[in-house]
Amino acid sequence: MTTFPIIRSVGLSGVLVSFAPAASDAANRAAIAFRGAVDALDLPQIDESSSTLVSAFFRVDLVAYPFASIRDALAEVLAEQDWFAAPLPAGRTLWTVPAVFGGDRAPQLDEAAAAAGVSTPEAIADLTTTRLRVLTIGFAPGQPYLGTLASHWDIPRQVGLTPKVPQGALVAAVRQICLFAKETPTGWRHVGQSAFRCFQPDAENPFPLAPGDEVQFTQISAAELARLEAHVTDGATRTVLE
Repeated sequence: MTTFPIIRSVGLSGVLVSFAPAASDAANRAAIAFRGAVDALDLPQIDESSSTLVSAFFRVDLVAYPFASIRDALAEVLAEQDWFAAPLPAGRTLWTVPAVFGGDRAPQLDEAAAAAGVSTPEAIADLTTTRLRVLTIGFAPGQPYLGTLASHWDIPRQVGLTPKVPQGALVAAVRQICLFAKETPTGWRHVGQSAFRCFQPDAENPFPLAPGDEVQFTQISAAELARLEAHVTDGATRTVLE
């Protein structure tokens, strides 16, 4: 039986430290906290790092640096504390993002609310009062998976596929919200719509969101969203978290 956390090599390209065999809020927090601690050490063997839902990955040339030496260095950091109880790194960003919920701009909110066993107003309250963490970035450039919603939001994906939802769409499934970086098909339900751009290729930092950041959605009208879109702005504000 595998005991977590576990340190494994990924071919010759790096090392993966996993905190659980399946997604959980605690394992995600541990992966983000551990990655932050290792990054702070600025180990010369590590070229860059990233994190997934339950793991931290460190890119290392395992031809130049033997896996055993990297494993031992990471094991020392693992032994320093209980990473499941560790605080998230300081310097993260809280993003407040305005969005429309329901209506023509987000037509599957009622369906998602019914699947979650709540009324539509209750669903909107859940989605606008829960501060969501950026669990990981993936699927498309800069695209975040946000969580974790209350247990009644453990709703399944759709049986069919929605052929297209727009950039800035908020889609829901499995206690998470995905904020789409571009127009794309999806099996998740389209519950909200923002003007937020997760991928900004002309910006100094093309990917504004990072794992560990937090997102708070606020409700606006369709008319207010249209005004944001007309002015090519997302209306988001950001606060640095201590």
